[in-house]
Amino acid sequence: MADRQKVLIVDDDGNIAELISLYLTKECFDTQIAEDGEEALVKFKEFGPDIILLDLMLPGIDGYEVCRELRKTSQVPIIMLSAKGEVFDKVLGLELGADDYMVKPFDSKELVARVKAVLRRKGAAAEPAEKQEPLPENSDTFVAHADLIVDLANYTVTYCGEYVDMPPKELELLFYLAKHPNRVFSREQLLDRVWGYEYMGDTRTVDVHIKRLREKIKDRANWSLSTVWGVGYKFELRK
Repeated sequence: MADRQKVLIVDDDGNIAELISLYLTKECFDTQIAEDGEEALVKFKEFGPDIILLDLMLPGIDGYEVCRELRKTSQVPIIMLSAKGEVFDKVLGLELGADDYMVKPFDSKELVARVKAVLRRKGAAAEPAEKQEPLPENSDTFVAHADLIVDLANYTVTYCGEYVDMPPKELELLFYLAKHPNRVFSREQLLDRVWGYEYMGDTRTVDVHIKRLREKIKDRANWSLSTVWGVGYKFELRK
């Protein structure tokens, strides 16, 4: 039987920490709890966690500083937990080296799903290419092409082995195009099928989202987000 993966939960609210621990234990994780930043750094060395759930508002050393210290010597996955939902706070956390950021209050099932998703991404990135398992088959909520995985169930995008943060509509647009490779869609069709028939916005909304996708997802040798002039867009697969 495979070893149980270990999660270090860092939160000064004992009730929240115990609840998180309970849900993760039910999913066959081993957990330990640290109540402040100093204890977190000590338990990290003793426990050797596979992933850390890190609250930002901690007594003494705060979560940002804990993340900064850990990143000096380790690339252990870190999911930051915070009541701060501003873009600035999320960007700061991710720039310091966090792998994901969740705003409190959060759904426990979503937290467990994100823990599993981050561990999968890290495992896939660390595994030598020649030994990687074949990509899962595409489904109604999952599509994979070379260097690109879009998981609609967990709302995650992995590009060249790295997680890419993007708003829901960008992700849904990318998923829809990638799910129908080499098929050309007009802006009106994409508005209907991604935004919904009742959406009353301008078709330029599609152009803006495509532009943002191209800033985050660069074309690869095997595929590209292509413009079909006078018609619309397609996810083009190349042989």
